Amino acid sequence: MIVDGMALLFRSYFATAAMGNFFPNRDGVPTNGVQGFLRHMMAAKQTFQPTDLVVCWDMGAETFRNDLYDGYKAHRPAPAPELVPQFDQARQASETLGFTNLGVHGLEADDLIASLVENYATDVPITIVSGDKDLFQLLRPNVTIALTKKGYTEYDVYTEDRFVEEYGFTPKQYVDYKALIGDAADGYPGVKGIGPKTATRLIQSYGTIGGLIESLPNETKGVQKKVTEQREMLDISYELAALHYEPQVTLDGGAPIPPWSETMKAQLEALDYSLVVRYGESLHA
Repeated sequence: MIVDGMALLFRSYFATAAMGNFFPNRDGVPTNGVQGFLRHMMAAKQTFQPTDLVVCWDMGAETFRNDLYDGYKAHRPAPAPELVPQFDQARQASETLGFTNLGVHGLEADDLIASLVENYATDVPITIVSGDKDLFQLLRPNVTIALTKKGYTEYDVYTEDRFVEEYGFTPKQYVDYKALIGDAADGYPGVKGIGPKTATRLIQSYGTIGGLIESLPNETKGVQKKVTEQREMLDISYELAALHYEPQVTLDGGAPIPPWSETMKAQLEALDYSLVVRYGESLHA
């Protein structure tokens, strides 16, 4: 199981911050995101029963994508002050539970997940736990994506077959699709004026962005004009949408999962993670 640590941390933080519940520890430092993240991890481990587990993290706000396009995620507000200290806390807490953690400066967690999938999916089945649909491009016969849905135990599970049935093209073509429609959340526009319906038709007709460019004279005048005038942004959007594969991202010795223990419980209690302790006790009773 590969977990998008950032996705679960943000989801957990906002789920309780909206109600003003930050669960400060004895030093007054908020722990709501961390404790929610850890409960997500425990529940996912219980649900999917993996033999190995790795948590992937962003290591700072700047990556190679910011060099490609100044507007990449530029519109996003700075993290709330209550969330800032929880980034390091979450990674440390994940280590306390004995999980393998992975973070590389200059790469996003999604890129690390992509690298692990490329390096291991031919040998072992992989479940990815995240809330990010950008990971759809990683779906293949041995890879399942479990999108967080509700609470700690409900997931919207995608296989390659389900994706093809819903979208009408293959997971690998999801990058071409995103290059056309853009991504408002990540701050890149794709080709303005081309929405999901037209993008789907173009991908189904031409397969890739390259195929579309080659056959552009066969398209409607409107599509020709939009693609031609925004060609540079289309190419940039493709580079931003595509996950980056690093062959050297490997897990020597695997990522074994230690069992729940009294030592682990004591360490969590020392960190004031009482909600996590109670949840862990209930799962392992």
